[in-house]
Amino acid sequence: MLKLSKFKPRFWDHRDAASGPGHSHFSFRRKWLMIVVFTTVVTLTPLLVMTLVDYRLTRQAFESETTMDTSRMVSNTWRNISFLLSQRRTALEFVARDNRLPDLLAPGRMAAILDNLRGSMGGFVDLGVLNANGIVLAYAGPYAVERSRVRPTIGFEHAVANQFFISDVEASQGHVHQLAVTIRHDLDSGGFFVLRSTLDAGLLDDPVSQLALDDGDDAFIVNARGMLQTPARHYGNRFEKVPLAIPGTLDGIRLLRTVDQAERSILMGIAPIPDSPFLLMMVRQESGIMDLWLKPRLHLIGFMLFSIILILVSNLAVATYLVNRIHAADQRRVQALHQVEYANKLTSIGRLASGVAHEINNPLAIINQKAGLIKDLFTINQDYAGNEKLMGLVEAVLASVHRCGTITRRLLDFARHMESSIETVEIVAIIRQVLAFMEKETERRCIAVSVAVQGKIPNFEGDRGNLQQIFLNLINNALAAIGDNGRLEITIARHGATHVRVAVADTGHGIPESDLKRVFEPFFSTRHGHAGTGLGLSVTYGMVSEMGGEITVNSQVNRGTRFAVTLPMRPPVSSTATACAIEPKSPLAADGHLTRGKTT
Repeated sequence: MLKLSKFKPRFWDHRDAASGPGHSHFSFRRKWLMIVVFTTVVTLTPLLVMTLVDYRLTRQAFESETTMDTSRMVSNTWRNISFLLSQRRTALEFVARDNRLPDLLAPGRMAAILDNLRGSMGGFVDLGVLNANGIVLAYAGPYAVERSRVRPTIGFEHAVANQFFISDVEASQGHVHQLAVTIRHDLDSGGFFVLRSTLDAGLLDDPVSQLALDDGDDAFIVNARGMLQTPARHYGNRFEKVPLAIPGTLDGIRLLRTVDQAERSILMGIAPIPDSPFLLMMVRQESGIMDLWLKPRLHLIGFMLFSIILILVSNLAVATYLVNRIHAADQRRVQALHQVEYANKLTSIGRLASGVAHEINNPLAIINQKAGLIKDLFTINQDYAGNEKLMGLVEAVLASVHRCGTITRRLLDFARHMESSIETVEIVAIIRQVLAFMEKETERRCIAVSVAVQGKIPNFEGDRGNLQQIFLNLINNALAAIGDNGRLEITIARHGATHVRVAVADTGHGIPESDLKRVFEPFFSTRHGHAGTGLGLSVTYGMVSEMGGEITVNSQVNRGTRFAVTLPMRPPVSSTATACAIEPKSPLAADGHLTRGKTT
C-alpha cells in the first residue's frame, strides 16, 4: 500500500513553539500554500491572458482574411463575367456600326460575320437582323429554316426601349442552354434595326465552375427572381429557385452573414452584373471556415494545458524546496538562538536576523516593479519573443533574485562565523555603479551629485557585495533626507598607508544630536511615519565592522549629514567589530572642511 507520508515534506506538521503563548503559531504549511497560490497566479495570469488575447486576435484576423478572400473571389469572378458579356455586346455594336443595313442583308454576309465572331471570341450561337416591326430580315445560325420569318418577342421591346437587353438563360432545342443579347442601332436616315445574337450559357458556367472552393462552399448565378442561371453544388439545378434570401437592392459587392435553409451560418457574397439581370452569388460555410481556424488553435490549447501542468508542477516543487530550505534554516536559527541565549545575546542576534527583512526589501521592490511591467507587456504585445526590452526586464528580475539569495547567504555565513568572498575591487567603480541605480531619481528631483577622487586610489581586497550594499544604504538614506534641488557629495581618498576613506555628505534635514548615538541601533529610524524600518544603518554598521573597518557620522539639523566609512586595503584574517564613533561636527566638513578633489 502506498504511504503518502513518504511524500510529506519535513515542514508539513511543524509547529513553532517559540512564538510563546497568546501568539499565533508560524505555519510553514500556510506559507507554502501562499507561495504556491501567489506564484501560480503570477505565472498563469500572463499565460492565460496571452492565450485569450491570441485566441481572439487570431480568430478576428482569420475571419477578416476569410472575408477579404471571399470578397476578392467574388470581385474577380464578377469582373470576368462582366467582361465576357461586355465584350460580346461591344462586338455586336461594332458590327452594327461597321456595316450598313443593305450590307448586312446581303446573301452570306451574316454567316461570314458569325464565323468571324466565333473565331475571335467564341460563345456566339447565331446572329440575326430584325426590323422595327420585329421581323427577321437576315439570319445566320443553326435555326435558319425555322426562324427565318418568326417575330421574336423576348427582349425585343426592352432592346427597342433601352438600346440593349440581355435575357435570362433559357433552354433551347435539344436542351441547349442559351441567352439572347439584343441591341438597337439607329440609322442616319431615320428608323432603326435590331441586331440579335444567341450566346452559349457556358459563358456564365465556366467562370463559376472554375473557382477553387471548399467542399461545403458554392458559387452560382441567379436572376432577379432568384432563379438559378448556372448549376449549383448544394442549392439546386439550373432554373430552380435558390433557397436563400436575396437583398432587394444592391449597388455593389456585398458580404452578408446569414443562415441557409438548414439554419447553418454562412458567409454570402453577392455582386450584381452590370447591364444584365444576373446576380453572382458565393456561399461559404462558416463552420468549415472555423474548422480551418480551430485546428491550429487546438495545438495552442494543447500547448497551454501542457504549460499549465508544467507550471503547477514546477511551482509545487520550487515552493516545497524553498520552504524546506527555510524550514532547515529556521531550525538552524533556533539552535543558534539557544546558543546565544546561553551566552545572554538573544536580543542582538534576533535583531541581526531581523535585518534580513530590510536587505531584501530593495530587490523585492525591483522584482515587483519589473514583474508588473512584464505583465503589461504580455497583455498588449503579440510579438514578445523578440522584444529586447522584455528580455532586459527578465534579466533584471533574475539579477534581483540572485541578489536576495546573496544577502541571505551572507547573513547565514555571518551567523556561522564563515569567511566572506574576497576579491580585488575598485572602490570608485563600485560607487559609480551604485550611483547609476539612483540616476533617474536624482535627475527627477534635480539633486546635484558629485564624486571627488583625491589622489590615486589603488585596488584592494574586499567583499564586492558588502561594499555595494554599504554604499547603497548610505546613498539611499542621503537621498531620502535631501529635498529637491539638494546636493550629494561623495569624497574618496587614502587614509594613511593602509586604509581608504569614503565620505557621503548630503544637504538634508540632518539628525538631532540626541539621536546620533542611536542611529546604528536596529529598528531606530528618524524618518516620519512608516517610511523606514530602521535596519539599514544597523546592517551597514555590521558589514563595515565585519570587514574590519569603521563608520562615523556627524550631523547638524537643517544643514546635513556626513557618513565616513574607513576600510582597510587588506581584509583582516578574523573580522572584529570596531566601535562606532560619533562626531558632532559639521556634516559638510572633514576636520573643519570638505576637500573637493577631482570631480567625476
